[in-house]
Amino acid sequence: MPSADVSKKVAIKAIARSKSRQTRWSHFQHVYLGPLIAFILFLSVWQLLPLLLGMPHYIFPKPTDVWNATINSWNILWEAVRITVLESVIGFFLSAIIGISVSVLLASSKILERSIYPYAIILQTIPVVAIAPIVVIWFGSGFNSIIVISFLIGFFPVISNTLMGLNSVDKNMDELFTLYNASKWQKMWKLRIPAALPYMMAGLKVSCTLSIVGAIVGEYVAGVGGGKGGLGYAITVAAIQVNTSFLFACGIAAAILGIGFYLLVSLLSKYLLGSWHESAMKVDK
Repeated sequence: MPSADVSKKVAIKAIARSKSRQTRWSHFQHVYLGPLIAFILFLSVWQLLPLLLGMPHYIFPKPTDVWNATINSWNILWEAVRITVLESVIGFFLSAIIGISVSVLLASSKILERSIYPYAIILQTIPVVAIAPIVVIWFGSGFNSIIVISFLIGFFPVISNTLMGLNSVDKNMDELFTLYNASKWQKMWKLRIPAALPYMMAGLKVSCTLSIVGAIVGEYVAGVGGGKGGLGYAITVAAIQVNTSFLFACGIAAAILGIGFYLLVSLLSKYLLGSWHESAMKVDK
């Protein structure tokens, strides 16, 4: 092979690698650089503010204090996170399964929807702390009550969004199914449920974060779960002991759990909707 052709191929590969690096750097700038800079600035201000104001660590801990508290009490924090994750996952799955099932049932009959849906709204408007004592009396203190409270908080977004999606089917598609003599349940399974998937996933994204809130709130009012305490119990103990650094660590752990749970449901949404729905399709601009 002539040396000129070899040099040309090497030059083309070098240009391609250069363009690839430029593309990756451009993507990093547009997607990650801004949040990364904001995060570094936030930590810097947080670290300096208590020093400038002369606040002790038990009033306003620095990030380094929170990190040290996390390392020193890692076993306690990890056990609390593990229990809260278990409670949240069970509460979320109950919310998803029961919420979607009830939505399909209500959407299949206008009479059922008008009769039952208002009571779901009423249930959502009642503060959890108001019905928590009843939940404890019925299900006992501890694990079962915490799951029920987590379910109650995450239930309404699922049923509300799913029902909206089931009732928002394109009229022309509905008439087409009617033209081909499709039954009510054929319309439900082959038209209405697929069309409602984007709404359903939106409800699940809200519910997954609320289930964590519900589990933590449940531990405040219903005791500990699984024989040991989750994040709600750890937060209560840390507040009583005025261990503010560990209190911050528990709060940050709860936030990370919520973000992680949300990202998992978002991945599921992208998997289900990414090939056909605009909300999940990647659009390059």
